[in-house]
Amino acid sequence: MDFRKKTDYFMRSLFLKLVLPFILLNGAPFLISGQLSVSTNELKINVDGKGRLTSLKDLVHGREYIPAGLAAPLLTIRCHQITEEPACLELDTKNIGVVILKYPENAVSVYLRPINRGTHMVFEIIRVEPERKVDMVIWGPYPTSITKTIGEIVGVVRDDDFAIGLQVLNVKTLGGYPQNDEGSDMSRGHVAEKKDFGSILQAYCLDRTKARKITVWADNFPNMPVPPIPGETVVGSKIALFGCPSEKTLDRIGEIEVAEGLPHPLIDSIWAKKSPVTGRSYLIADFTETTIDELLEYTKRAGLMSLYTMSPFISWGHYEIDTVSFPHGVEGMRQCAEKAKAMGIRLGAHTLTNFINTNDPYVTPVPDPRLAKTGYGLLISDIDDIVTDIPVASPEYFDNERANWLHTVQIGNELITCSSVTDTVPYLLQKCQRGAFGTKPSPHTKGVLVAKLLDHPYKVFFPNFNLQNEIAANLAKRFNETGLSQMDFDGFEGCLASGQGDFAAELFVKIFYDNLDHTVINGTSISKPFYWHINTYCNWGEPWYEGFRESMQEYRINNQELFERNYLPNMLGWYLLTETTSLSDIEWMLARAAGYNAGFALATDMESLRKNPDTGILLENIREWENARLAKAFSDEQKKQLKNPGLEFHLTRISDNRWNLFPYHQSQDYVYTRSIRHSGKPIKTEWIWQNTDDAQPLQFKLEVEGDTGIVRNPSLEIDHDHLIVFPAELKPGESLLCEGTTTARIYDSKGRQVATVTSPNEIPLIHTGNHTVRFACDIDGNPPPKVTLNFKTIGEPERAGGN
Repeated sequence: MDFRKKTDYFMRSLFLKLVLPFILLNGAPFLISGQLSVSTNELKINVDGKGRLTSLKDLVHGREYIPAGLAAPLLTIRCHQITEEPACLELDTKNIGVVILKYPENAVSVYLRPINRGTHMVFEIIRVEPERKVDMVIWGPYPTSITKTIGEIVGVVRDDDFAIGLQVLNVKTLGGYPQNDEGSDMSRGHVAEKKDFGSILQAYCLDRTKARKITVWADNFPNMPVPPIPGETVVGSKIALFGCPSEKTLDRIGEIEVAEGLPHPLIDSIWAKKSPVTGRSYLIADFTETTIDELLEYTKRAGLMSLYTMSPFISWGHYEIDTVSFPHGVEGMRQCAEKAKAMGIRLGAHTLTNFINTNDPYVTPVPDPRLAKTGYGLLISDIDDIVTDIPVASPEYFDNERANWLHTVQIGNELITCSSVTDTVPYLLQKCQRGAFGTKPSPHTKGVLVAKLLDHPYKVFFPNFNLQNEIAANLAKRFNETGLSQMDFDGFEGCLASGQGDFAAELFVKIFYDNLDHTVINGTSISKPFYWHINTYCNWGEPWYEGFRESMQEYRINNQELFERNYLPNMLGWYLLTETTSLSDIEWMLARAAGYNAGFALATDMESLRKNPDTGILLENIREWENARLAKAFSDEQKKQLKNPGLEFHLTRISDNRWNLFPYHQSQDYVYTRSIRHSGKPIKTEWIWQNTDDAQPLQFKLEVEGDTGIVRNPSLEIDHDHLIVFPAELKPGESLLCEGTTTARIYDSKGRQVATVTSPNEIPLIHTGNHTVRFACDIDGNPPPKVTLNFKTIGEPERAGGN
């Protein structure tokens, strides 16, 4: 053996004995036949010599999950609108544990550090040459053959046996696929996405070091100048890929969070994603130092998790405490939080993420230069402090009436509102109010910038990127000082005002989270992949638009599957408790909550709680239904029935962890149309109705259908000897509900209670068996409306809970 061969043999032996074990032990990559092949505990990942992901193999069941012929680039780059996949994968001989992806068309090399953690595989960009040439990188999209469950927010696809997931490991790496220049996604999520062949997993990262002019916030603000963020290149973008048996998925994500330093919030020492608190219901009512005790008692009586106020701050931005409600300021709020904590109740407060009120110190009396601007114009002549027509070099930005609610510009330290801008030279901002929002009118010289402020229909302004980060810290500081422990990132989309897309949104929440000194459970209406790790629940569905049972109901129900496939607790949204809310409505909602194992928010106020004669009954029923739900008292078959919005139920407690679940039974619909005797008197219609349940007071619902006319004084004669008349007038779309008492409720066409009416007659007891019902009413209209009646009885109970 010559010297060269002896040397080669010695070096190979040394590598196999010393270097390779070190590399494998430390999770560094090792190229075999030009390919990167690594195996975590349950997933084998293969990247070929061209930098393509060719295998995602389930090592538990021996199944390949990349569809045949669908190898995907490990990392795609975009340079000046030219997208390129890698041409080759090489081992970096100068740096152990680093591989190089090469892109010859753009003459770019990307250095990746793959690390095998055992539970998952990490890929991180550690260097790019030349760095600033790359505008964007795209991880994937990685194809899989999995179709059953697609977790679009959490980034996991799974079937009955196995799950494959992609986790973004920092805020700069955005889950999904780039849809626009700002890097935003207004959908619920696209980290995982269903395809004809199965599904894909994907993420991306933008270089933000260059000044840009782009369209911002869903086409609202075109050609908006977006300042650069120094140092914010694609270097550092980082993802994790993992695979595991489906039942281990959530635990695996928790392990990844801990291993990679992701947010891993705990609630009472339990990881938030597995805490029973995350799906609990809460009360929304504005408390004060004076009313806190009474409202906490209502909250406790209903067995709810927290009490949540909508308006604790004078303004958003600095979040100063409203001293009308809290005369002792921060200390008064903190004492309220301590009272709540002593009762085992959380205290929460609502904000609108990064919105800034016009009375906040960031706006008045001296506006902060970091308020978000949609664009700039130049002042083309000197102006004094009273002129009301202001000349600008161009109407651009000032003429955007798609998104221009406050019509406000900033010149130096003055804010000015304008009614319009002329569309011909000279371009004039017209009918200006000088010194708007408490700022000081001032003279301004030719050539200074006239900045159009970015605003919103809620009549607020927004921060730029730097100010937004400060506001996130302000919010955390206020929660630390007061001890508040619940909030919602309502208006989360406001972070798009910075022009930095979802990166700004993810960073806002991270700054808030990183600055907290205690756990703050939090919700949102818009989800993001990195925020998923911080987010406690999503509880949206607003009660303002229709009746109790109708407002956004389809949206609420559709959300349940989204929550389940993304490992989020089921939540039904907000419902209103007013002075007229009935037990039947509350129990209708509680049955849906039990069926979906979903929490909810009950929005109310002190006046409604005091005036509703059934408040005590409502709160006690809420407590029992919630106790049963949280105790998992309902069988799968019962939950299936409870999900049905056409069914109603009543629940009573027998003993600890044991309840009776009573079903309500609905009769067929009985329809009455106008018939007139020769004498001109209306003819009564006679029906036979069978009560198959035990004897109980008569209950029925009467609905008026049609386009015109009025129904007056509906009457029912039961078994020829008991007459009930309700002196009421009902228009088409309205309904009358009698629930076994002489006082009936009248609802409008949207299901909102608008009145009550009392019958002078007693409500009869309806025994088991057949009953003759004769119905009549006065009807006007051409064509006349028709009346539909439906009778309701309560049946025999089923047991829920313990034996």
